[in-house]
Amino acid sequence: MSELLVDFITSLDGHASGEGWPGFWGLEGPEYLAWLGEQPEATYLMGANTYRLMSGFAAGEVPDGQDEFRPEEEASVDELTQASKVVFSSALEEPLTWANSRLVRDDAVEAVRVMKASGSGLLSTIGSLSLCRSLLRAGLVDRFRVVMFPVITGATGKERIYDGYPDVALEMIGHRTFDGRIQLVEYKPRVLKHPPLGVPA
Repeated sequence: MSELLVDFITSLDGHASGEGWPGFWGLEGPEYLAWLGEQPEATYLMGANTYRLMSGFAAGEVPDGQDEFRPEEEASVDELTQASKVVFSSALEEPLTWANSRLVRDDAVEAVRVMKASGSGLLSTIGSLSLCRSLLRAGLVDRFRVVMFPVITGATGKERIYDGYPDVALEMIGHRTFDGRIQLVEYKPRVLKHPPLGVPA
């Protein structure tokens, strides 16, 4: 059975990006980049908006506010290009132009449920806030990982991650600090039907 990881990088206040900020908010360091390079092979899951954005980067479109890609951003996009990707969309048309991408028009939750049951590798989301929310609500997420960068994007932040989420209990299974400033936390999530009664043991 495959394992499903929901994986986010965020500002401290829970934004997935910020207007005018470079990738990683310009705050990545050598420890963090080395850790990224050590990640196991995965099949990446995404929706149409993330596909359009990331495939555009792969085709050479530079993010708003930048004149060119920084080397670490270019390396990250190149690694994603080589990876297996599944895109859930009823709007996109085949064939997808980004290499190693497969389009799935079926219901994403049911499709991922089948992928988990029939596979053996790691499935990992990238971006795709609504997809991640749906997979979490359905109880399909095995690990919920957040890497928080030391910045608050109160004025320029975009894509608030947790809006619309259910209540979720999180059991910590890992944590790490990179470069003395970037904080990783990893949890096993459990969706709650209602707030817990009393104080958790």
